[in-house]
Amino acid sequence: MRILISNDDGYFSPGIAALAEVLASIGIVTVVAPERDRSGASNSLTLDRPLSVRKSAGGFMYIDGTPTDCVHLAVTGLLEQLPDIVVSGINHGANMGDDTIYSGTVAAATEGYLLGIPSIAMSLTGKSGRYFDTASRVALDVVERFKRMPMAEPVLLNINVPDLPWEEIQGVQTTRLGKRHKAEPVVKTENPRGETVYWIGAAGAAQDAGPGTDFHAVANGFVSVTPLRVDLTHPNQIPMVSQWLVK
Repeated sequence: MRILISNDDGYFSPGIAALAEVLASIGIVTVVAPERDRSGASNSLTLDRPLSVRKSAGGFMYIDGTPTDCVHLAVTGLLEQLPDIVVSGINHGANMGDDTIYSGTVAAATEGYLLGIPSIAMSLTGKSGRYFDTASRVALDVVERFKRMPMAEPVLLNINVPDLPWEEIQGVQTTRLGKRHKAEPVVKTENPRGETVYWIGAAGAAQDAGPGTDFHAVANGFVSVTPLRVDLTHPNQIPMVSQWLVK
């Protein structure tokens, strides 16, 4: 099994090292990741300059671009053989609800999915980052399932793992994305030159976090597995917009 690993935290992150180590036990692992932290890069591609590919002492390839760049380059020409699966992560921090729109971790997996390859975004929730071994164990189990039982069509899975010891994980739930409240206001401050600068405000608290959502699963100690899709069309509004256009 050929496994392509990427992320948005950078090739030097502990999460990608843990993921590469555990998945090497069941397949041929190739790591292509950004040269620095590109969290929040979403699905951006670098189109205004060429990209450079370098190799670290540990054998990981890293690119001076976005997570999407990394997977796109790997799949469309960098690798001699196409991967059987793309795994992005393990992200340090949750990617639930509206976070998925901005997440570079999810974007790397999405690019694999758009290129016809089953893809997984793996995130360890919480800020402590203590239990990457738990998330690694979940990733190993999921990829082994793909190896044993390939799905009939490419899928895009967003997986969030509570930052807990393995023995405290309550199980796995298939979920839908929850929703957050509106983001916090920007933080206005001044840099050392006396210029006004702005920090993007923190994400809002969970608003739709009831049973069945990713927020609810993780809050109760379960691994959340959410199948995602990329079609942005709002089919229920097509008749309404059609009528509006002819009036």
